[in-house]
Amino acid sequence: MGNTVADSKTVSYKELGFVNTREMFQDAMKNGYAVPAYNFNNMEQLQAIITACVGSRSPVILQVSKGARDYANSTLLRWMGRGAIEMMKEMGKPVPVALHLDHGDTFELCKSCIDSGFSSVMIDASSKPFAENVALTKKVVEYAHQRDVTVEGELGVLAGIEDEVSAEKSHYTDPKDVEAFVKQTGADSLAISIGTSHGAYKFKLKPGQSVPPLRFDILKEIEKRIPGFPIVLHGSSSVPPAYIEMINKYGGKMEGTAGIPEEQLRQAAKSAVCKINIDSDGRLVMTAAVRKVFQEKPGEFDPRKYLGPAREELIKMYMDKNEKVLGSAGRC
Repeated sequence: MGNTVADSKTVSYKELGFVNTREMFQDAMKNGYAVPAYNFNNMEQLQAIITACVGSRSPVILQVSKGARDYANSTLLRWMGRGAIEMMKEMGKPVPVALHLDHGDTFELCKSCIDSGFSSVMIDASSKPFAENVALTKKVVEYAHQRDVTVEGELGVLAGIEDEVSAEKSHYTDPKDVEAFVKQTGADSLAISIGTSHGAYKFKLKPGQSVPPLRFDILKEIEKRIPGFPIVLHGSSSVPPAYIEMINKYGGKMEGTAGIPEEQLRQAAKSAVCKINIDSDGRLVMTAAVRKVFQEKPGEFDPRKYLGPAREELIKMYMDKNEKVLGSAGRC
């Protein structure tokens, strides 16, 4: 199920209660933290994200991929987002929430999301030649900025597979390209490639090998060339070993997984990196918790009895990320 007739009825994100990312990023860069960008596909994930971010007093970016939008139905998704805002108000002390399209690949998709209430969109043309990337990003920016919607562009390609985004090899962002890209496109933030990777199998490691460190030298050079400009890291799940062990203990089979060390993400969050994307960790936590219930209670068939515990485990994980990794807790 994808787009519906209701998509033709445009709505501003401001009517739904969202904010764009401009002020979020300014505060994050000023105070040395990164805003969490968590992907969601269903109600339990959305509840967990909002509950954790209100509980830890953290701003948050709700991320929706093209695949998630098709899965949940674009019209339903809009109202899920609105419902999350209303739920947050009832909890007291709302925090800033942006609704963001993750890895939009066409102008038409970005336009559809903007028209249906997204406050921020990413146009990912990083696999295209530089000139084509600039042209498509600029086109999206021109449409978005007329509606006060912020836009994320990308230079460099991340390896790995997550949702409908895949690449065999990574290509680090060339710092020499960033000034021209930012100037020519007018984008509000820039996703770069410095060694993060999509999915739960980020690196092929031999026994005894450790995850290669992020290329902070590239990040520093980019910061010099576009000082004060918001930088984004994709593919930043840490793939916690405890949850991999839990999945395998309760009937799963995930071998050779590897993620980004949390201490490296914390270091990045103290720089111009003001948005860090985390998707796979949410999937792993939910899968681990559901498998545990099915193994321990094989007769259970009530979704509330296995999705409920998964939601509680997600809340714990998101709060931990905000407090110990991203530094976003207590900022609102």
